[in-house]
Amino acid sequence: MSSIATITIAPRAAERHVPSEAAIQDAGLAKQRIEPASASARALPRWVRRASGPIALVLLWHIASVTGALPGEVLAGPSTVISSAVKLFQTGELQAAIWVSLVRVLIGLAIGGTVGVALAVLAGLFRIGEDLIDATMQMARTLPHVALIPLLIIWSGIGEAPKIALIALGTAFPLYLNVYAGIRNVDSTLIEAGRTLGLSRAAMIRHVVLPAALPSALVGLRYSLGVAWLSLVFGEQINATAGIGYLMATAREFFQTDVIVVCLVVYALLGLAVDFTVRTLEKVFLAWRPAFSGT
Repeated sequence: MSSIATITIAPRAAERHVPSEAAIQDAGLAKQRIEPASASARALPRWVRRASGPIALVLLWHIASVTGALPGEVLAGPSTVISSAVKLFQTGELQAAIWVSLVRVLIGLAIGGTVGVALAVLAGLFRIGEDLIDATMQMARTLPHVALIPLLIIWSGIGEAPKIALIALGTAFPLYLNVYAGIRNVDSTLIEAGRTLGLSRAAMIRHVVLPAALPSALVGLRYSLGVAWLSLVFGEQINATAGIGYLMATAREFFQTDVIVVCLVVYALLGLAVDFTVRTLEKVFLAWRPAFSGT
């Protein structure tokens, strides 16, 4: 008769008893969240540090104006600028100008962004699209779009069309470049994993390629918004009858440096606002993507 040996198998590490969270806390080993040194109680809040630069700049500007180092004829002081901004706000000129300029930027961004993203998707997903589109876009993006203002005036007059077209041209290329690069830089491992799972081509594009390209697309959107406001400054010099650029042009004729500074500050604040909007979108849509946030 053959004897039957009894073999005792030790439990694997994954099957061993793991202390519960309550047991760990009872043992005095409560979990502690590790905070970076910059987030310690002794550190200043981030909003204070972020605001310190602009505040210091305004203080230096005020001191230079009060001491006479910066004459009012060259650049009005902060108090004069604030007073002019209040007057423009009370008369309603400032709100009307902001609204007109904002509408122009949004329309131009919608047109240019749609064209840029559509061409980038075609060139990024399909080789024939790359062959037909990419070379033309790479040549066209090197042209300074501001230099096209004379042609835009000849083609579409001096109304709203050349202003919006200028913004659309300025915003299309950054979005095209970033979306195209985002699609082509998708990790090939993800593509192979999708094929292994049996994803169709449409499902692969929807669930793998486009989500992986989204970070680059949002970077392109931030850059395009900056170019949009820069294009607006030039576009509103084309026989504008309303908008922030129109206020600047009128103030230039009368050497009103305070109004010019008000318009520049409004441009900067609007740019900051739209950049904050894109940052918020990044936090919402890229919550799944761990990223370095500084130390």
